Amino acid sequence: MQQVHLVVTTVFGLEAVVRRELEQLGFSRITTRTGRLEFDAPIESVITCNLWLRSAERVFISLAEFEARDFGVLFDTVNAIDWEKWIDEGGRFNVSGRSVQSQLSSVPACQKIVKKAIVEKLKAQRGGEWIEEGDEEYPVDVVLFKDQVSILLDTSGSGLHKRGYRTWIGPAPLKETLAAALVQLSFWRGDDRLLVDPFCGSGTIPIEAAMIARNIAPGLYREFCSEEWSYLPQERWDNARKEAMDAIKPNLQQRILGYDIDGFILDHAREHAENAGVGEDIHFQQQDFSELSSKRPHGVIITNPPYGVRLSDAPEIRDLYSQMPRVFAELPTWSFFVFTGFEDFEGLIQQEASRRRKLYNGRLECQYYQFHGPSPDDGRVAREEGTQVKQVFGGLPERTDEQAQIFENRLAKMARHMRKWPTKRGITCYRLYDRDIPEVPLVVDRYDDHLHIAEYERPNEHTLAEHETWLEYMAKVAGKVLEIPEKKVFVKHRGRQRGTQQYTPVAKDAHCIDVVEAGLTFRVNLSDYIDTGLFLDHRNTRAMVCDEATGKRMLNLFAYTGSFSVYAAAGGASSTTTVDLSNNYVDWSRWNMQANGFTEQQGHRFIRHDVMTLLDELEPGDTFDLAVVDPPTFSNSKSTDDDWDVQKDHVLLLTKLHKVMDAAGVVYFSNNFRRFKLDEDALAQMYDIREISKQTVPEDFRNKRIHRCWRMVVK
Repeated sequence: MQQVHLVVTTVFGLEAVVRRELEQLGFSRITTRTGRLEFDAPIESVITCNLWLRSAERVFISLAEFEARDFGVLFDTVNAIDWEKWIDEGGRFNVSGRSVQSQLSSVPACQKIVKKAIVEKLKAQRGGEWIEEGDEEYPVDVVLFKDQVSILLDTSGSGLHKRGYRTWIGPAPLKETLAAALVQLSFWRGDDRLLVDPFCGSGTIPIEAAMIARNIAPGLYREFCSEEWSYLPQERWDNARKEAMDAIKPNLQQRILGYDIDGFILDHAREHAENAGVGEDIHFQQQDFSELSSKRPHGVIITNPPYGVRLSDAPEIRDLYSQMPRVFAELPTWSFFVFTGFEDFEGLIQQEASRRRKLYNGRLECQYYQFHGPSPDDGRVAREEGTQVKQVFGGLPERTDEQAQIFENRLAKMARHMRKWPTKRGITCYRLYDRDIPEVPLVVDRYDDHLHIAEYERPNEHTLAEHETWLEYMAKVAGKVLEIPEKKVFVKHRGRQRGTQQYTPVAKDAHCIDVVEAGLTFRVNLSDYIDTGLFLDHRNTRAMVCDEATGKRMLNLFAYTGSFSVYAAAGGASSTTTVDLSNNYVDWSRWNMQANGFTEQQGHRFIRHDVMTLLDELEPGDTFDLAVVDPPTFSNSKSTDDDWDVQKDHVLLLTKLHKVMDAAGVVYFSNNFRRFKLDEDALAQMYDIREISKQTVPEDFRNKRIHRCWRMVVK
């Protein structure tokens, strides 16, 4: 049987995977180079390699290897090859090429020379003046690397990734060959571990996994150009395909799961799975990543999540990836394999992978992050020894039980201390715990029969996933000691909020309740935003505004949900003007006012506008006796050209406000910026200024620097 020198090409980084495949097919003495593997084998091995290689790119027969620095050597050496042996009469031979770090750098010129050398040789061998090319393909590849030339005969035709089952290609396709490699580089072997792809798209990873588990030859349902060649008879191809069909294993007892948020793409995934013969082996379901869960004790996630190609994609992708530690922490004994081109993935999820491998998706450099979880055997040993298996993501950090006990004791003490305190003051919302214990840096607020827990900082020794588990545990402790059902406990991650982040929803559950403060009703949203809609630290300030509002025309700037306007109206204000740039907050303000019986017909108006612009546009007679200004530290919006910075802009704001205030009018100005310095010198000619922060911070707030507040009287 004729021996040939075969060259199998691969994507950079997959050489070891393809080498292992070749060895499993029985090939030996394999030489590995960057992007290619070489070995000698019978010519019929072309059939085996094309049918069975899952992660390779193409299969070539090497016809010549030589050095060439000029076109004369290239022509003469190619012309010396016995081309009649390789190209049947009537065969069509296109020449493709590549040149890297070589004297002969012009690929079109090299292709032209090689084509001419082949034509001249065949004309001489066949004794004619003309070579007639037909339909049978004999693709020739000329590869130059550092002046070393390889003349290769492509036996595959189309790349091996074209299995034949894909009928629809999405905007960011993952090659079938790469998907197969990702599966082979994982721990999943079609055993009792569940395999899930939560970003399955058109189904490539689940389909390739099912084909591996059922031993379905990847090239079984497609054609190869070498099937038409006389020296690889069709009979041998037919026999090889029959053997491949006989080798297929039964349907999987445990179906692979593929999830995606796009139902349209999932329809194509199901079609592709049917085409590949694994439709019964995969369950595709439309589901958001945040909903991923499983009760199976062991499983494997293999996934290629979106990672964006434009700068504008980054915030959305970062939000998606930041969910991973929390979601993966719910699968404590699983392993996770994430293929992504997103830079600093480990930094974003704040956890290092057990292993990482650089691979390319097309021309895009990516990393395959591997987080190795415990094996089923590890779990068995742990159960026998009465120990716990260390999970990949999450798990309770050391000293959690000790911290929880201290936290529980403190909450119980505060609950007893404040048992009658809210009732005497006519409130249902108050602060119970304010980072009282440094090791438990949480804030716990009670809203009627609900709890709202915010965390301001994360202990540095915890990973992000460990902190998620820790935070959930502390929330359960708080609910238990305060006798609040788990469904009424809401937890927020409160980092530093800049710009529009302070208005960005953290959820879309819309868990709203109506609460009472000083006999007034306010709607709060406990689930969707960092802030609930009612700033509890300004309870005293609102009371001051109420006491001062009788008969006054009140202006509420940066109004948020309008609570100051409600208090002013309740105090007898003749009119209120509530201003905010957010449609949502203007509508919220209107609801709060109407819930307490105050309407626009009674002189209470609501304006969606940029505060600085509005102050310039007010009519000359549109003046006020009382104003509340509680701006954010920093803000930007698509609706305005300029960013807001309270330190930089407060003098200009208060100067503009002075122009629309009547003499002896009162302004309450506050903000939460800890390093804020009021420029009293710049404002002294316009206002008599007195800081009242000590009086405005309520007694249930141990943090007396939660805000600063000034009462300013117009001169």
